[in-house]
Amino acid sequence: MSKLITALSLTAFILVSESTVQAQQKRLDFDQSWGNRNSLTQNVNGYPGWANNVAYLERDAQDGKTYQVDLKSGKRELYVIPAKSSVKVYISKNDIFIQDGSQAAKQLTSSPDVAEQNPTLSPDGKLVAFTRKSDLYAIDLTTGKEIRYTTDGTDVIYNGWSSWVYYEEILGRSTNYKAFWWSPDSKKLAFMRFDDTKVPMFPIYVSKGQHGYLEETRYPKAGDPNPEVKVGFVNAIGGEVTWSDFNEKDDQYFGQPYWSFDSKNIMVQWMNRDQNNLKFYQVDPNSGAKKEIYDEKQSSWINLDHEERITYLADNKHYILKSDKTGWAHYYLYTLDGKLLNPITSGDWQVTSLEYIDEKAKVVYFMARKENSARYDLYRVDFSGKNMKRLTFGDYSHDVKVSPDGHYFITNYSNVSTPNKVALVDNKGKIVKELADSRASDFNTYKFGETKYFTIKSDDGQYDLPVVVTYPTDFDEAKEYPVIFSIYGGPDAGTVKDTWKGTRSQYWANEGVIQVSADHRASGQFGKQGVALMHRNLGHWEIIDYSTVAKWFKAKPWVAKNKFLITGHSYGGYMTCLAMTKAADVFDFGIAGAPVTSWELYDTHYTERWMDTPQDNAEGYKNGSVLTYTDNYKGVLRIMHGDMDDNVHLQNTMQLVDALTDRSVPFELMIYPGSRHGFERSKNAYDFKERVRFYYQYLLEKPVPKDFK
Repeated sequence: MSKLITALSLTAFILVSESTVQAQQKRLDFDQSWGNRNSLTQNVNGYPGWANNVAYLERDAQDGKTYQVDLKSGKRELYVIPAKSSVKVYISKNDIFIQDGSQAAKQLTSSPDVAEQNPTLSPDGKLVAFTRKSDLYAIDLTTGKEIRYTTDGTDVIYNGWSSWVYYEEILGRSTNYKAFWWSPDSKKLAFMRFDDTKVPMFPIYVSKGQHGYLEETRYPKAGDPNPEVKVGFVNAIGGEVTWSDFNEKDDQYFGQPYWSFDSKNIMVQWMNRDQNNLKFYQVDPNSGAKKEIYDEKQSSWINLDHEERITYLADNKHYILKSDKTGWAHYYLYTLDGKLLNPITSGDWQVTSLEYIDEKAKVVYFMARKENSARYDLYRVDFSGKNMKRLTFGDYSHDVKVSPDGHYFITNYSNVSTPNKVALVDNKGKIVKELADSRASDFNTYKFGETKYFTIKSDDGQYDLPVVVTYPTDFDEAKEYPVIFSIYGGPDAGTVKDTWKGTRSQYWANEGVIQVSADHRASGQFGKQGVALMHRNLGHWEIIDYSTVAKWFKAKPWVAKNKFLITGHSYGGYMTCLAMTKAADVFDFGIAGAPVTSWELYDTHYTERWMDTPQDNAEGYKNGSVLTYTDNYKGVLRIMHGDMDDNVHLQNTMQLVDALTDRSVPFELMIYPGSRHGFERSKNAYDFKERVRFYYQYLLEKPVPKDFK
């Protein structure tokens, strides 16, 4: 009897073991790999922020509703948006509407044939400012009266509406061309006035209809005249404009201005055309008089940031400055009149963002890339720069939301091998509660391509270049695999982060493809001192370091010969084209989206920041141009571009096509009609299928599976 039980037990053990092995061999199917169905991770509640000091927000994954959860009791109740924040103003059919919570929307303007733009509620909720046909206006919500602040707007004069180069490079695309700012007390508006008269017109041909038409944009290319800019102030009730005391004829740039807490003055950022001298001026909005309070010079360039350059303290006595003048981005404490009190942070590492300032305790909470440049952590430090402490934990990258009083924070954290988790942590760094874990319960039953983070030495041994690799499922060093190398490459725009990557890489892992991303020495991983190496020679160090990474992989016996593909969009498209010409002996295939092909074809502010003008740096422009190296081209390059791209003009691709066809070399070209710098959704779907086709044709050398058809 005992022998029978033993035999039955052994049989059961063998069956269970075989079942476990089979389960662990389970691979993600097509829908799981592309995220059409959950796998490896599960849907968990979201934690978008805080309701108040004692309750955090929780977005339920099941019902989609947002709740507030009490920190102490755990009581959970439906979150009701505060009345003040429930008021929204918006544009519908070219007119402005305002809506308070669930109440019926009220129409504020009636000009359906003329569009209003960027309606913005004043801090006291009594006026809505906006622009219309290049002039600045407001609506008084009490009387319904329309107030007109400026009257000289034309097709080249814009009040409160950005010139293109300011929208794209200085104030930022998130502004949607908005260039006006309410004072905190709602009594004044600051705005910029742009004169594009001398800025060259760039025509974009639109092919729609029988005859097509031209879309014309005032676009200053490297070395061209920039817009002339004035900074003005106007009373909310209307009246004469007061202009700040700058000469608009000077060749200069103005950054985003910052109102003081008491609205008595405004900080205006000024920079010279060479972008190596930044000054702050304290400007009186009543007289326009300016006082210089900060002057910074660098041998390469200074970034004219539109976020967090200056943070005013509520004491109306100090501000915190963010600067990379030492070669690394750090915070500094200044008095309002421009006196440096002390650095708040220092060292060979980078701060990234201020999260909370406790003025009473004189403590700053901030995010930084300190432990590892590919990870983000939360720290606290005294105003004096002493007693710095890391508050986040583990070998993870963290994304935090600090409570309004700074006593707690919620962190969403992960690394390349750990799916996202969420925790509630106090301001001493103690984990109060684990809130969510996105790792699926059957995570261990799947066989999938492993993702790893590591570094590769640069060719000169100076830098440890960060790399993230997803290996093929069932990776076997005795086999050979093709490589897809995805890059961007722009200055201070690294893409390598030690975070969970999801499942989209797993389809190609199942198909036996190695997937690589890497950053070069000027990507920001090594601070401003690394980025500054790009000064006057875009394209030089990037292609050297990317080639080093490619050679490292190609030297491995498990990498297929002549099957190394590089791909990127915009600056990444530029790097891809450069790789297939200047470094054609290293790279075998390339897929380039919307590439810059020669830097004199791109805009003034971005290009000259790194390269100076073509007149001052002719050799640098020549050395950084893809067109210089087209005689070296070999392999197969696929180029895609939208014909209405108003950022990187189609002109870039056309000049490269002209050079390649003159040399009678094979390449692929796809123009997407009606698409801008980002392709239209329908074109994106086609582009995806064509990318899949390219991979199967050249890397895998087999037909595209039916799942894609």
